[in-house]
Amino acid sequence: MRCLRCERWAFSHLCRDCRRALSPSLHRRKILGNIPVYAFYRYDEIEPLLLEKHGDTGYHLYRILSELSFAPYAKTLELDVPTALIGVDDHVRHGYAHTALLVRSMKHPRLRARYGVLRARSKMRYSGKDFAFRLRHPRRFELKDFPETQVILVDDILTTGLTLTQAAETLTGAGKEVLCCLVLASVDKEK
Repeated sequence: MRCLRCERWAFSHLCRDCRRALSPSLHRRKILGNIPVYAFYRYDEIEPLLLEKHGDTGYHLYRILSELSFAPYAKTLELDVPTALIGVDDHVRHGYAHTALLVRSMKHPRLRARYGVLRARSKMRYSGKDFAFRLRHPRRFELKDFPETQVILVDDILTTGLTLTQAAETLTGAGKEVLCCLVLASVDKEK
């Protein structure tokens, strides 16, 4: 097959050289005043790959990107107690749940992947919508109980920050502590 970035022949969807070129670097923002959000890439760095999310190669590209970013990051975490790792709205669409795929790549003895515990009741599509639209149409998250009190939230793309803010508010309202949020890419520049 051909590499989706450089079109050279490869044994995977991305060749070895293109994988090396996709070295992540953390970009930091905050939500709710004090919850750090770490993005592994700027959106414009990997936009063509992210746009494949709903296509035939989306699963494979997200798996590769998670192996390059989320998996190594999990090894650096210093956690004292079991911590829930929750993908925001991990519904299966187009054959896979992209946030669940990111969560699954993180292996750590104190991380507990919790699937299907934070789902949006709103079925509205937010991709490409502006801030005002997102404010008028909140996600209205529904939370299922889980035993851990500490949480790391996972999403794929950070644009306005409203989705993560609403998810974090839902969790803190239920007595959970959101340690941080992890996203694959951030639309805004590092802050």
